[in-house]
Amino acid sequence: TRTFLRGPDGRRPVFGGIEKFQRDPHWRDLILFHEYFHGDEGAGIGASHQTGWTGVVAKLLQQSGE
Repeated sequence: TRTFLRGPDGRRPVFGGIEKFQRDPHWRDLILFHEYFHGDEGAGIGASHQTGWTGVVAKLLQQSGE
């Protein structure tokens, strides 16, 4: 789940090196759910419109926190 959370430096691993998503206040809180993720860095890669399994996991995590 830390892939989607901001680290101490304010960056989200899911956004990788895309500065617009990391720093721009209009984009930095819009989380994209990618098809798969970089195993070492956590950056989202693959299609961001194929959200099947990632979306299911996100929903389950949300429900477990309620």
